[in-house]
Amino acid sequence: MADEKKAYPLRISATVLEAMQRWSEDELRSLNAQIEYVLRDALRKAGRLKQGKAAPARDDD
Repeated sequence: MADEKKAYPLRISATVLEAMQRWSEDELRSLNAQIEYVLRDALRKAGRLKQGKAAPARDDD
């Protein structure tokens, strides 16, 4: 089965949101895809997400 996407409301400070928006523009990703990329990378580095567990972020959110 394909990796199912689920909606989740996120409360985030304006400062962090603005920084993520700039970063996503630099990386040519949507803001949503950038947030998912950063979370997935942190989970992988912490050993909480095994390699191949989540599909790469796509820009068609």
